[in-house]
Formats: sequence, C-alpha cells, structure tokens
Amino acid sequence: MTTRERPTLEAVARRAGVSRATVSRVVNGSTTVAATIREAVNRAVDELGYVPNQAARSLVTQRTDSIALILPETANRVFSDDLFFPAIIRGVGMELEAADKQLVLMMTGSEAGHHRVERYAVAGHVDGVMFASIHGADPLPGLLARRGIPVVCSGRPMTAEPPVPYVDVDHAGGVAAAVRHLVAGGRRRIATIAGPQDMVAGIERLSGYHHSLAEAGLPVLVAPGDFTRESGVAAMRDLLDRDPDLDAVFAASDLMAHGALQTLRDAGRRVPDDVAVIGFDDFEISRYSDPPLTTVRQPIAEAGRVMARQMLRLITGDPDVPPAVVLPTELVVRASA
Repeated sequence: MTTRERPTLEAVARRAGVSRATVSRVVNGSTTVAATIREAVNRAVDELGYVPNQAARSLVTQRTDSIALILPETANRVFSDDLFFPAIIRGVGMELEAADKQLVLMMTGSEAGHHRVERYAVAGHVDGVMFASIHGADPLPGLLARRGIPVVCSGRPMTAEPPVPYVDVDHAGGVAAAVRHLVAGGRRRIATIAGPQDMVAGIERLSGYHHSLAEAGLPVLVAPGDFTRESGVAAMRDLLDRDPDLDAVFAASDLMAHGALQTLRDAGRRVPDDVAVIGFDDFEISRYSDPPLTTVRQPIAEAGRVMARQMLRLITGDPDVPPAVVLPTELVVRASA
C-alpha cells in the first residue's frame, strides 16, 4: 500500500460499521466504548493496517457540545395542541443550557427522517442522541447505540439491542390511583379511552386499567384513542353507544379527556353527576376545562431534565449511569371526578 492509500478513520469506521468518532475513541484508548464495539474496531484496524496519527489522537478530546433530541413524530403532531412535546423540550433544554450544551431538535415522522438522523449522528455532528415519544419497535435507538453513540430514551423502549438507558413515569401506579378514586366515589361502570398500543405509555396505562378493574371485580369497557382530543371525542361517542349507563371514564391523556368532556356535554350528560372523568398528564389547560379536570400528574418537564442528566453522564464516560429511572405520578383531584 502506498502512502497515498494509507487507510483513514473513515475507512475503519465503514469496515467496523460504526461512527468515525467511535473509531477515534477506541484507537485512543477510551474505556467508554462497549467491548463488542471495541473488538469490531480493532479488527478493522488490523485488517486495514490503520496507524493512528497525531491528529487522530487528538480527536478523542474533541466534542461538538451538541446533543440531539429526536421526536419520532411529524411536524404537524409536534406543533399541534399536544402539550407533551413543549414540556419535554423545555426540560431537556433547561438542563443542557445549564451545562453549556447545544440542543439539536430533529423529527423523524417518516422513514426518510430516520435515515437523515442516522446519517447525522453517525457523522459525528452530535455527542449523543435522546429520544422521546417512541413508537413500536423503532430500530433507531439500538442502531445508534451499536454504532457507539450515547443514547437515552424518554419512555421505556419496546425493543432496543443493546439496551439503552431510559427515563419513564409510573403509569400503572397513576392508573391505579385514578381507578381507586372512582371506585371510592361509588362508580361501578368505569370505561377507558386507551392510548395508542404501539407506545409503552399507551400499553401500560391500558394494562393498569385492566388490572385495577379486575381487582375491583368490575367489568371493563375499552375504546381506542391516540392521545389526541379528536380521538377522545370519537371514543366517548363509541362508549356511550355501547353502554349508555356508564358512570365513569378514565382517559389515558388529558387531551382525550377534554374530547370526552365535549362529547358528554353534547349528549346532555352532567360531569361529574352522571359521568365522572379522569385524565392523565395534568396539562395546565386541565385546570380551566369545564369542569376542571381530575387527572394523573406526570412530571414531563422533570423527565426531560433527568433524561438530559443521564446523557451528560454518558458522554463523560460515567460508568454508573442507571439503566432506568422511573418517576412517580400523582392524582390531582378537581371537579370532574
């Protein structure tokens, strides 16, 4: 091989299937890279005959001081009336600003968006990647982690190989508190408007509803929703058609609960006299609904802050980053139940 054909960091990265920054960390002796990734890089180094130069050695100390927050949603959904996204962005942004880091916000509501984020992260433009609102078995968190890129998720990933750290809330505990409150108030026909079943939040809140109703010895009645106000309107109509005598509804999001309130009002049902309603989120608008909404408070902004702290520890090589942090929820009682 001539001098002009001397292998580069990029060539080693392609051979090992990792990012250029990961190769730099490995060849400079970083201990923060997983053993399997180090083995792949060292194998590629041996196969290509790569020899680190002084410039390459210096790269390990270089940082972009930028961290990406990935929202696997379309722009229309992110900038709708769903207040989850502003809250999580606010929490992440406050923590990164305090650490003098730059937040890079990216949306991946399409396959092309996934590929764009993958290319951007693997090219070394950010020091780490955080995910919020993951749907289904999204392969991107695991793919980036396998490339040696620090990854943290808001919400437990349904699948990620290798496993990545995450921050979540106590969904089941929140639902149990809501159902106990309804049962204590004499409600016996308690329906639910479920969240999307391709998200852990939707799955765990529905599972918590089933478990709580079984403990109370009460029948279940479920209508599907997608965390939006419109789906709450439609689901509440469906529930009233199927059981006109229902006396309570637990909605898996505040927006769906607001939609349910609208449908109940249009149907001439009094809340809470005829039908009690409980949501999940405690968005600020819930204080001003008619009537004010009883809901399960989840600390969304705090979850964003904790996720950012996890990321900051990862990129500094902290070996003791906990694999999971689960934050408590709290029932906030107002006039709707």
